[in-house]
Amino acid sequence: MNKLLLATALVCNALNTQAAPCEGEAFRQFDFWLGHWNVYTPNGTLAGTNNITRSYGGCVVQEHYETVKGYTGESLNIYDAGRERWHQTWVDNQGTLLLLEGGMVEGGMVEGSMILAGQTQSANGVITQHRISWTANADGSVHQHWQSTDKEGQWQTAFMGRYTRQ
Repeated sequence: MNKLLLATALVCNALNTQAAPCEGEAFRQFDFWLGHWNVYTPNGTLAGTNNITRSYGGCVVQEHYETVKGYTGESLNIYDAGRERWHQTWVDNQGTLLLLEGGMVEGGMVEGSMILAGQTQSANGVITQHRISWTANADGSVHQHWQSTDKEGQWQTAFMGRYTRQ
């Protein structure tokens, strides 16, 4: 019986001393977005609020967005270490499902920006491309730029916002 208790204690100790599954620099690339935010349009109008937290043992960046007009949505963001890519699943109270993938940009005009991209397809088969960037600003705010393609495939700004901490 003592051998069984000792073996159990050793296994439990080994499990407790292993590194957390979502440790490492890559898992923290989106941490600049964590916080309680007011989101403003380029003209300074309050668009809504956004609460970004870590959940599921620190593995998931979870977003809860709400506008002053009652639009709500949520995203789950996770770093897929096997593919070395960030993934976002966005859902909202209008039935939208948006799946995005990408990561931090190194070099170029958007260095240090998280850029995720994906596409949606309407009921009549129209495919729209989406590209969203989040950039940490020196003053602690975050700039978000959401672009999508129109019927002709040209990129248009769908939303642009500045996140300031509440």
